Amino acid sequence: MTLLNRYILAQFIRTFFIVAAAFVAIYILVDFFEKIDNFLEADKSIGLVLQFFLLSIPFIIDMLGPVLILLSGVITLGLLSHNNELTAMMAGGIHMRTIIHPILIGSLLFTMLFLAMAQWVLPYTIATTNTIWYEEVKGMVPLGIFRNGRYYYKGKEGFYSFVRPWPDKNVFLDFSYSSWNPNYKLETLVSAKRAEWDESGWNLFKGQIQREVNPHNHLTTLFDQQTFAFPERPEFFFIPKYQSAELSLTQLFQAMYKQETHNETVIAKTNFYGRLSYTLLGIPLLFLGLPVLLLSYKKWGKDLSVAIPASCGMAFLAWGLWGTLQALARADYMSPLLAAVLVHIIFGTSGFLILHKQSS
Repeated sequence: MTLLNRYILAQFIRTFFIVAAAFVAIYILVDFFEKIDNFLEADKSIGLVLQFFLLSIPFIIDMLGPVLILLSGVITLGLLSHNNELTAMMAGGIHMRTIIHPILIGSLLFTMLFLAMAQWVLPYTIATTNTIWYEEVKGMVPLGIFRNGRYYYKGKEGFYSFVRPWPDKNVFLDFSYSSWNPNYKLETLVSAKRAEWDESGWNLFKGQIQREVNPHNHLTTLFDQQTFAFPERPEFFFIPKYQSAELSLTQLFQAMYKQETHNETVIAKTNFYGRLSYTLLGIPLLFLGLPVLLLSYKKWGKDLSVAIPASCGMAFLAWGLWGTLQALARADYMSPLLAAVLVHIIFGTSGFLILHKQSS
């Protein structure tokens, strides 16, 4: 690597850490004032508070990763332009592609770091912060587990098991509820092909009830539709907010092949491809951000004063487009793979064409 490449790469890395530190500090400061009352009400120690916010840093960096790469690249090139170093290099016959090459290398290195964090760091840190916040502070203890496409929950009086293909709806398939006596023998088993919950209670369809008549016999009753007053409601079945983020990339990949229903497979694919897509989003954003800076410098003689607001606008646009595509994929309106790569194709191709035109 030439001296020039090392110089520009060092500038990019230094800028990245400064920008990352600023954004992380602002995020933690806002989050601290929002949550500190909850920690105090739960009578938690300062040590636990510090542990929570320190372990939140990897998630914050992962969430802000694409915009950090974008702003670091734009600011690095903008500072070179502002200090007339860019003009001097181009006057010396150095092509623009040579100048931005180390910036692209730096963005690739940090993207690989984000991938490594998603594989080995985030599963632990997010699981720990979820445990601290939801269980120790909010007192919301997870009542069950998710295994092989089914949810299993332990309620106050019995056990629930079902498939929930639509997490935003109170509709459950292959539903069962069982209660047991103190000797761990089955008292009642209610099962149904479909269950719905509303304010009137649990409405079960096409099911049966098995009740213990004596220690050796059970009575089975069939029904087409019946309402039950089970003590739990769907919101009692607590799932951590960022549960999918507690899985590593390999676990998300393996989950795609362990689902039993089409809807669950679609969601698993969306989680995996979406995680990869978001982690890699910084590179196409950078491809579009750099020519915006060059264009503003050539047309208006301004660099960072125009490029930074424009870059932030692009980042929000990319977030919105990415979120919309992920929602469409999760609802099975489009392929999860297409939803993951489409935003990269749009921003990456646009940036490459504009950058090629500006540097030619």
